[in-house]
Amino acid sequence: MKVLTVGGGGREHAAVEAFHRSGSEIFAVMKNANPGIIKRSKAYKLIDEKNIKEVCDFAKKNCVEIAFIGPEAPLEVGLADALESIGIKCASPTKNAARIETSKTFMRELLEKYKINGNLGFASFDNAKDTENYIKGVKYDIVVKPVGLTGGKGVKVQGEHLHSFDDIMQYVNEIFDNNIGGAGVIIEEKAVGEEYTQMVFCDGSSITAMPLVQDHKRAYEGDVGPNTGGMGSYTDADHLLPFVTENESKISLNIIQQIVDALRKEGCTYRGPMYGQFMLTINGPKLIEINARFGDPEAMNVLPILETSFTDVCEAMASGTLKKNVKFSKKATVCKYVVPEGYGVRSKAGLPISVDEEDIKKCGATVFYANVDIVDNKLVTGTSRSVGVVGMGESIEEAESNCENALKYVNGEAITVRHDIGKRELVQKRVDHMKALRKER
Repeated sequence: MKVLTVGGGGREHAAVEAFHRSGSEIFAVMKNANPGIIKRSKAYKLIDEKNIKEVCDFAKKNCVEIAFIGPEAPLEVGLADALESIGIKCASPTKNAARIETSKTFMRELLEKYKINGNLGFASFDNAKDTENYIKGVKYDIVVKPVGLTGGKGVKVQGEHLHSFDDIMQYVNEIFDNNIGGAGVIIEEKAVGEEYTQMVFCDGSSITAMPLVQDHKRAYEGDVGPNTGGMGSYTDADHLLPFVTENESKISLNIIQQIVDALRKEGCTYRGPMYGQFMLTINGPKLIEINARFGDPEAMNVLPILETSFTDVCEAMASGTLKKNVKFSKKATVCKYVVPEGYGVRSKAGLPISVDEEDIKKCGATVFYANVDIVDNKLVTGTSRSVGVVGMGESIEEAESNCENALKYVNGEAITVRHDIGKRELVQKRVDHMKALRKER
């Protein structure tokens, strides 16, 4: 099958590798020259992924049969709608369905309207004065977010990033003054617990679960520093997580199913992968956000262990015929992102980076290229995450060890890694935290 892939990051490289294993012919569009995607592509074009006309022209020229859109920005401008209008099926949501991510207010109000469990207290505003008045009267600790897209970096939490009322208002004013996210501010109730990701495949009515993943947003070891798009993540061999029970996973899936049902009732049927970010609290799973796509880095954990043909899964999502028997290997995975120094604040970009793919493979790991580019025939870093290295094994501990061994074969100037991700001590810290919270129940 001829497949169009959109995007040049680590998530998209993982998808391209899964399509390649499924025997598809890959035609890729991306804004950066991702060498992993280029290697697997029959043809590719370097363009702005939001340029609907150029993407559609490329798809028509190559007679692609199905499209997969990785990043959120082209979803927001309606690329899936445009491709479907010229007869190309999409395993990605339409502009209206993608509002479940592109508008945090839409997501919260949908949960409220349909009385879906897992919602948090919230209020959204289009000016700083009304936001200030609300914050003065709110009874719980809060999280401040731009309503629109910020690449996973716009969230600031009271008690972690914001330590006073002045800190809160300074950030609120920054959002409005700089039009961050482009759609105002949403104030949400702060949920306390442990975060985890539940991703699903969705065909408009039914969903099929992927293994649970835990991402690590903070830039530095020990869970400190600025928020990032995600420094790394891990899965367990049983597809749960050491601090999440099977029942809690089922509750999360039920919340996602209700959201899919609600979107269909609203006239914006959702087809494609969906990402639910949850906080496991003493009152059960609470929804932090929904993303209208795979998570990044989470896609790099789950797609390498997908045993079912990814092409078949995408065709089933696009055509509304998804079956429940999607299979994943019973393997644990640990992903650690190699990033430019300063990532999360001011990245040292444009510097050479080298990757020895064969030696990484010998370590029981795989590599996915992300925000890198080819300049003068040399691989260089961008301003965001550079290379994801994923170790696999029978346990988290083995997967983490394989990942660490493989990281020795990624070298460059001014790069760094959060080495604590997947380490026994950090995983146990999560388990102990949830045990302590459950005792308070």
